[in-house]
Amino acid sequence: MKSFAMTALSVSMAASAFAQSETSLQIARAGSQASYKGPADSFSGAVRVDPLFPKPNGPTRATGSYVTFEPGARTAWHTHPVGQTLVVTAGVGRVQRWGDAVQEIRAGDVVWIPPGQKHWHGAGPSTAMTHIAITELADGKAVDWLEKVSDSHYASQPGGTVNPHGAR
Repeated sequence: MKSFAMTALSVSMAASAFAQSETSLQIARAGSQASYKGPADSFSGAVRVDPLFPKPNGPTRATGSYVTFEPGARTAWHTHPVGQTLVVTAGVGRVQRWGDAVQEIRAGDVVWIPPGQKHWHGAGPSTAMTHIAITELADGKAVDWLEKVSDSHYASQPGGTVNPHGAR
């Protein structure tokens, strides 16, 4: 599973992240970009973001980060104008599209969220989860943050029919 995630990361980086110009190769060395805590207005719980390619280079619009969620941590509801790909690299987590049931995700899973779809994602209640998040910018914007996911809504069992407001 780890090799799959690393291959996906390598392909993504080679294809878009470090192609700053058509004539030069760029390498972002491991540890050369500072990690930061997920901002409290966009995340609940302990979240660490490790930028991989935080700004698009050349003709690409792609950005990417390695995001680690401690147990119970999650994003707020949000949308992406061009969609988002999540490559789960470790642990067990959750993802949900507005109006759909909560889904469990595991290392090796790849999640595609279509453009404009309201969703959230994060760790499981008792396990951490790490994913590579790849998004593209539209008119300089990659995400629109919305309201936080309530604790009662987060506690919904994966796979069941769930009302986005927390009631079953």
